[in-house]
Amino acid sequence: MNIPEWFQKKIVDVFGEAGKVWLTNVASTIQSCEKEWKLQIEGPVSNLSYNYVLHAKEEHGTPVMLKLGVPSFDFTNEIRTLNVYGGKGCARLLKAKEERGAMLLEKLVPGTMLSEEKEEKLAVLQFIGVWKAIRRPVPAKCQSPTILDWASGLGRYNNLHEKGDGPIEKSYIEIAQKYFAELTETTEGMELLHGDLHHENILYDDKKGWLAIDPKGVVGDPYFDLISFMTNHLLNKENPKELLELRVKWIAEGLSLDRERLLKAAISMSILSACWGLEDQAEWEESYTCAKWFMEFMTE
Repeated sequence: MNIPEWFQKKIVDVFGEAGKVWLTNVASTIQSCEKEWKLQIEGPVSNLSYNYVLHAKEEHGTPVMLKLGVPSFDFTNEIRTLNVYGGKGCARLLKAKEERGAMLLEKLVPGTMLSEEKEEKLAVLQFIGVWKAIRRPVPAKCQSPTILDWASGLGRYNNLHEKGDGPIEKSYIEIAQKYFAELTETTEGMELLHGDLHHENILYDDKKGWLAIDPKGVVGDPYFDLISFMTNHLLNKENPKELLELRVKWIAEGLSLDRERLLKAAISMSILSACWGLEDQAEWEESYTCAKWFMEFMTE
C-alpha cells in the first residue's frame, strides 16, 4: 500500500507519536475492515486531508467509502454526530470501529462538490437547503465540545502574545471573545452543529440531492454554522469583498436572520479560524481579511 509521504508527514505533525503508531497499523486496519465488512477496496480519494479515505464496494457491489483516522476524541465525536444525523441531510454512517479509527459510509454518487457550482447565488441556495436539513437539537448526554470550548483558541493566542505583538490585533481578539459570549448568552436555542459546513463538505447524490459530509460536531448557536461557507472559495474570485457582502445578504434574507447577529458570528468565527491557522502553521491571513470586511459591513 502506497501512502503519500506528504500525507504521512501531515499525520505525524498533527498527531505526533499516536500518528506514527496509526500509520504503522493502517494497512492491518484496512485488511481487518476488508475482511469483517466484506469489502473490495478500490483505492484512496484524490483529496486526502487528515484521514485516509478509500473507495470500496460491499459484498453485493454497493459503492461505499472507508474512512480511517487516528483514534481520538474528534474521530469518535464525528461518529456520534453522524449517528445523530441518521442519514438525513448528511451521508449515512453504515458501520464503525471507534477503537480502530474506522468508519464505513454510504458513497454519494457522483459526489460532485458544491464548489463545482459556478452560479454563486445558486450555490448559496443549495447550501441553505443542506443547512436546514441538518438542524438538530442537542442530544441527551451530549459529549460534543461547545462553541465556547472552541473559542478557547482565542485565549491561547492571547497567552502567546501577551504584549499584543502578534499578527492579529488584540482588539480583534477581544471583539471575537465578546461576540462568542454574547451570542451564546442570547441564543434562542443551542443545537448540534456540523462545525465545518462549506463547499467541499457538501456533495451531490443522484438519488438524494445535496448532502453534507465530514461533520465536526459542536454545540452552539446555529448562526455559527453559517460562516465556513461564506468565507470559503472567496479570495480567488473577482471582487471578493463584494461577493462576501452578497453572501451575507443572500443567507440573511434566505433564512430570515438578523444581519447584525450573523455578522457578529462571522467576525468571531473568522478571527478564531485565523488563530487556528497560526497555531497549525497554515493559512490564516484570508480568514483575518474576511473578519476585517465583516467589521466594515457592521458599520454600513
